[in-house]
Amino acid sequence: MTDNASATLPAPLHDDDRSLAQRIATGDRAAFELLMRRSNRRLYRLARAVLRDGADAEDALQDAYLSAYRGIAQYRGDAALSTWLSRLVLSECLKRLRRQARRDNIVPMTGLPPENESDTMSASTSETPDAALARGEIRALLERKLDELPEAFRTVFVLRCVEEMNVEETAQCLDIPEATVRSRHFRARSLLRESLARDIDLAERDLFEFGGAHCDRIVATVLSRVVSP
Repeated sequence: MTDNASATLPAPLHDDDRSLAQRIATGDRAAFELLMRRSNRRLYRLARAVLRDGADAEDALQDAYLSAYRGIAQYRGDAALSTWLSRLVLSECLKRLRRQARRDNIVPMTGLPPENESDTMSASTSETPDAALARGEIRALLERKLDELPEAFRTVFVLRCVEEMNVEETAQCLDIPEATVRSRHFRARSLLRESLARDIDLAERDLFEFGGAHCDRIVATVLSRVVSP
């Protein structure tokens, strides 16, 4: 008797990834472009979290893509293609950090102000300028606080909270135990809360600040309305 049970089973998880990888391996540039476009946002965020510099993150991402293109024939589908790419990006980032560390040991770097990164994400057309400004300031604060975290915590936080990877995917991507992912994620969130709380405490003292020109204007207006006895 013929067993038809296998006909009803779902396709293996990474069949689509293997198919796309095979197309790229044969020189299909359209397939490679598709892979980059659907991966760019996530992989850039990962590189940016590790390197803490937008331009360096772009360079690392480009080099990782080139490595992926050259080595795509070795992809066997043991992990998701997104995980495979993430590992390449992390490897490229770590190489850059090691090179930078060697340069810093030879010629100590002076403290340079960080470059302003242009906002590549357009705000909603229905958003008011004030709301867009406020949202941008909040995002800049979170990015600054995230940059202050140790690299191990920062990377896990981005994968888990920003890219919304689950614990298993994050562990595969970083090649660390799932328990380590959980502990680093918890620690990253705790450190961020503590850091943000300190800033909020300082800001509370300046709420509804009233001085300088405001004070002068009120005084002048009242005095102008005072009727001399």
